[in-house]
Amino acid sequence: MKLLVVIVSYKVTDLTLDCLRSLASEIARVPGAKVAVCENGTGPDDARRIQEAIDANRWGAWVSLTAIHPNRGFTGGNNVILREALASEDKVEYFLLLNSDTIVLPHALDSLVNFMDAHPKVGIAGSRLEMPDGGVHVSAFRYHTIANEFDRGLRLGFVSKLLSPWNLSPPPPSGDCEVEWVAGASMIVRREVFEKIGLLDEDYYTYFDDIDLCMRARKAGWPTWYVPESRVIHLVGCTTKISDPGKEQVQKRRPSYWYQARSRFFIKSYGAIYAALADLAFLAGFAFWQIRRRLQRRPDTEPKHMMLDTFLNSVFVRGFRLKPVENPAMPKKAA
Repeated sequence: MKLLVVIVSYKVTDLTLDCLRSLASEIARVPGAKVAVCENGTGPDDARRIQEAIDANRWGAWVSLTAIHPNRGFTGGNNVILREALASEDKVEYFLLLNSDTIVLPHALDSLVNFMDAHPKVGIAGSRLEMPDGGVHVSAFRYHTIANEFDRGLRLGFVSKLLSPWNLSPPPPSGDCEVEWVAGASMIVRREVFEKIGLLDEDYYTYFDDIDLCMRARKAGWPTWYVPESRVIHLVGCTTKISDPGKEQVQKRRPSYWYQARSRFFIKSYGAIYAALADLAFLAGFAFWQIRRRLQRRPDTEPKHMMLDTFLNSVFVRGFRLKPVENPAMPKKAA
């Protein structure tokens, strides 16, 4: 099989069906491509709705559905499909991890496949992610570091300029280029990458799994590239409800698993001492920003309780050991 598109759906059945409709006109551009949907614990009614849509639209030749329970997060849901595909005798050359809250635009799939075919030493490539109005999301990033954690909290012009070489979110490149990591909303991965470094780290649950995968791949000799010719609309935050698309001033309180995933990334990637310094850098910068914001009477557009939640999920509270992110769908273990 040339390409397997993997979609994980949890409480977004309508968005998943919209994503499949956008794929229907594109899948034939890549001979030997198929789509695998993992209904990730929403419930039997939603799994039935997806299967009924597959049957009604005659998508069965290229779409398959797997339903699991309970919800295993983005990482666990993807891995259910990936494990089965990697064990199959029908060898999959490329896997496209595609969010359910996306709409693929013309040539989004074949552009990625053609790029990977032409660059056999590239392990991962990401699409250009766009807003419904055509605006561009930042989807090619630098690694999280102490420097850009401080900058993320502080938001002071001249400091940001000094720290620009470490900026987490540089302006979107206009052409193909190597980057440190790409957003997992539309990420193509060469089979050999999974065979060499393993699957997604399920202890992330959701968030920071994409940067972790790209970092592990790079250490193993498989770089990541950004391919803007592949264009995908991404309705940011719809799958996790972390934000309200179209309402830039509205920032919901981030779930604890976001902060826990951030902490896990720093400890796993750099060690506990570095994680502590990253926590201190952000908290110090963010405290200064909050004071400055109040003095300047600027509106508060930050996620609610961001400083408190960052502290409560920091190494100073949760400890310096590497821990799995708590899956909210699973009962908590007794202490």
